[in-house]
Amino acid sequence: MRAASVLRDLAALLVLQTWAAQAQPVTQITLRLSAPEPLMTAGQVQRPLLHRSFSLRVGTVGLKGLTPQLNRIYARVEARRPREIRFSRSGDQWVARAQTGWKVDRAATEAQLRRALARGQMTSPVVVRLQAPARSVRWAHAQGLRHLAGEQTRFTGSPAFRVQNIRLGSARIHGTWVAPGQAFDFNARVGQITPARGFAAGYVILGPTLSLEPGGGICQVSTTVFRAAYRAGLPITERHPHSYQVAYYGTPGLDAAVYAPTKNLRWLNDTARPILVQASWDLQRQSLRVDLFGRPDGRRVWVGAPHVSDTRLPAPPTYVAEQAMGLGETRRIDMPASGARVSVVRQVRYPDGRLRRLETGSVYRPWGGVFAVHPQDPRLR
Repeated sequence: MRAASVLRDLAALLVLQTWAAQAQPVTQITLRLSAPEPLMTAGQVQRPLLHRSFSLRVGTVGLKGLTPQLNRIYARVEARRPREIRFSRSGDQWVARAQTGWKVDRAATEAQLRRALARGQMTSPVVVRLQAPARSVRWAHAQGLRHLAGEQTRFTGSPAFRVQNIRLGSARIHGTWVAPGQAFDFNARVGQITPARGFAAGYVILGPTLSLEPGGGICQVSTTVFRAAYRAGLPITERHPHSYQVAYYGTPGLDAAVYAPTKNLRWLNDTARPILVQASWDLQRQSLRVDLFGRPDGRRVWVGAPHVSDTRLPAPPTYVAEQAMGLGETRRIDMPASGARVSVVRQVRYPDGRLRRLETGSVYRPWGGVFAVHPQDPRLR
């Protein structure tokens, strides 16, 4: 009996040694992360999963030997920070997305990794704790946020300085939240317009001609914001027309000039929920868009066509000095425009039957256009 037992033990040992010789050690394992990332479409919340994979080289080292690789993977995962909700267009619908931050649960992740290594598995999960932003998809759903209104303007043919200032000014107002009962203050949001803050020098209207100052083109942003708020039926508490009709803005009577501290654009959030201001620009199409998101309260907005009167012919041109111009050379930097009085009527009907009428008036003086010439050109005198 003892001999038979010894033979069985030898046979079992031989089988184990054969299996060990044939088995391939795990040299690489994939760490997989799956986490929900809610989105909202047409007022409905969905919770699709996001997936990420990370390769971990195992070799013959123990778990402690994997620490440098794991730390690099953890750093990549935790680089994802919470980001507040924003809306993007998908076909004919607006989709709301926020970004959830990820914090690795290292103890749980490494416990799962030990088990996977012991069992010879090729994958193991990364366990994360979710960090929602303050204004999340769930929060936006509870607030009932939807698209209120949007407007687009074009800056086709704008010089480089103007494009730079439009982009910078738009970035400063993008993502602004206006609480119920509070005012949107354009100049406060954009801040000081100086070269130190990235604004390029460009031509701005100054008296009867143009002058080189930082921020030329910023009124493209204020005009687009104004039009979005106007279409949304929000009370406009401060708005100034330009001195003359600006070709970039198309339809007259719906522009908004800003020049701190004397001219500003302000409008009031008279709804019961916060309003989000979003700006986006397309350099290929040379267009700027501003959209407002809040909780619709049933108000209906009607904007009439501009009424133009007292039209006057353009004035004679003016001239500005440019060092780069040769003596006798001229270069047009602004087109002439007719003078006129323009009025636009907006009516807002509220659910309780109230009707609020706003007539927006603009007086544009005749403008002769502007040419750049050599500093010694006699037409400058």
